[in-house]
Amino acid sequence: MSKKLATLWPAALALLLLGLGIGLLAGMLTGGAAKASDLGDVGAALRWGAPAVRGLMDISEAITIGSLTFLLFSLTQKTKAFSSVINLVAVSAAAWALSGSMYLLVTYMNITGSNFSLEKTFADQFWMFLTTIELGQYLSLNVLAAFVITILVLFVRAYLPAAFVTAIALAALIPIALSGHAAGSGSHSLAVNALGLHLLGICVWVGGLVALIVAYRSDSRVELVTRYSSLALFGFVLVGVSGIASAQIRIGTLSNWFTTGYGQVVLLKITALIILGTFGFIYRTRLIKDLALKFWKLVTVEFLVFGLAIGLGTALARTANPVSDYPSGELTPAEILTGSKLPPEPHPLSWITAWKPDLLWTLICLGLAGFYLAGVYRLRKRGDAWSAARTTSWLSGVALLMYVTSGYFNVYEQYLFSAHMMSHMILTMGVPLLLVPGAPVTLLARTARNRKDDSRGVREWVLWAVHTKYAQFIAHPLVAAILFASSLIVFYFTPLFSLATREHIGHQWMIVHFVITGYLFVQALIGVDPGPVRLGYPQRLMLLIATLAFHAFFGLAVMNGQTLLLPDWFGAMGRTWGEPPLQDQQTGGAIAWGIGEIPTAVLTLIVAINWARSDQREAKRLDRASDRTGNQDLAEYNEWLERINKGK
Repeated sequence: MSKKLATLWPAALALLLLGLGIGLLAGMLTGGAAKASDLGDVGAALRWGAPAVRGLMDISEAITIGSLTFLLFSLTQKTKAFSSVINLVAVSAAAWALSGSMYLLVTYMNITGSNFSLEKTFADQFWMFLTTIELGQYLSLNVLAAFVITILVLFVRAYLPAAFVTAIALAALIPIALSGHAAGSGSHSLAVNALGLHLLGICVWVGGLVALIVAYRSDSRVELVTRYSSLALFGFVLVGVSGIASAQIRIGTLSNWFTTGYGQVVLLKITALIILGTFGFIYRTRLIKDLALKFWKLVTVEFLVFGLAIGLGTALARTANPVSDYPSGELTPAEILTGSKLPPEPHPLSWITAWKPDLLWTLICLGLAGFYLAGVYRLRKRGDAWSAARTTSWLSGVALLMYVTSGYFNVYEQYLFSAHMMSHMILTMGVPLLLVPGAPVTLLARTARNRKDDSRGVREWVLWAVHTKYAQFIAHPLVAAILFASSLIVFYFTPLFSLATREHIGHQWMIVHFVITGYLFVQALIGVDPGPVRLGYPQRLMLLIATLAFHAFFGLAVMNGQTLLLPDWFGAMGRTWGEPPLQDQQTGGAIAWGIGEIPTAVLTLIVAINWARSDQREAKRLDRASDRTGNQDLAEYNEWLERINKGK
């Protein structure tokens, strides 16, 4: 790194902090958060100090997470650049831990209106806030993760430890997403997902840029900037989409965008993001191959705008929403349990018209479809063939996943056990049945560029993951079948069902678990992608029949059950339409027993067809071998028969 460039990154960080201050000042004054509260003001020091500390915490958190992400997808381990970024992570994680601790303290003082004291009473009440109040618990988890990362990163010298630390850092975003405005929102799921994606996008975008400057080397500068550009595009899309979705939840009508302080701050933030996106487009398409000093000067300006956007976002979190987070008037049982009003009674058209978009899974599905089509296009462009049936199967599976997570089932599964059960059956059997024949790993291996510098991109990480001992173990046909079948009992007859029903994170885990266990099972039976062990076709059919029997047993048990699995949820929802809760649960059991076996029957048919085709291919292979040897194998067989006859 040249001396000029070495002096640029401290200046860039200084501009980031300057932008934070300007954005915070503009956002607080525009949105009204700078004014003293009529309900008991905490004083100017806390009123300004709390968001300032939060801004420092957000920046250090972003640098930590973004640097780790950049390291995993851009750098080669055991290099000077790798070590430099690890050192950066160590410093930023320590700053995150310290600023997060300070934010915990000022948040408590803001909420309680108390002054800092060294007395035991203050300490006891602060400890109660950390351990018993939900907001304190969420923030404490985030700070605890920062301290853990600060310690662990000192021992990181290779990819796997870095990936482990990155997983902890990403998990630390979850409590922050749950502790924001979204925590009390009537559109709880959408709001939490939007805030979580927004935080992730900012971290990858901003932190990756800091890591790029620290890791910059003249011999690989174009490659590093190119790799960062992909990460930046990912972050930009997440920030833009999630930011608009999050703002719309809280702003409501179009007029509120211009007539309220909250809406005006959002418009300022959108302007900053548009400027950042324009910068990225210009210098990453026109200047990426001419990385002169002017490139880095543009980067430092980008840091100023980044700081401005973060400051505006921090001020926005302290600005009153035009649309209240909490429902007004007397709450219905459904609103108490779910945070939302009871939906109307479903009718046949509801299967088409009922929609409740899940932002997270919508983006996942669009990404899965987009990257798959891009891979197929790349293959076709270079003259290689790819089955249209595989493409159709994959896209159909993605479309079905999107429908289940954002359509009718997402609207009614919280209120009807039968809707939940059908959603479960589709996620674990229908979606994988369509996704597996698409052979995504094979497509990725054939289309993604193979890196030559021992760094890891998406291709290298995916191929590494599918060949780890853990992946080989859970993908073994017997293990996959056990996971697939036992999940029914473990999920529905343990507290996991309650967790997945009541908690947003539990619900997201449920979707991931159902899809993955179903995918592993279907892959073991009809998968095209490479797997650890391939059972013979008779063994596959036996495994399938055993699983079918287990599903039937579970469905009959639920269908004949006389007690509700979650009486304080489905029995307390206050529905005035549809079947009574117990009868609806029994209908869900019938779905698990009957409708849930349709994909199993399709699987059985596919295995049988593949078996027949395998026998035909083997017969043709033997015929070709016999022709090459002049039917020598047939002659040897006839001689063997003659020897047997003579022996008699």
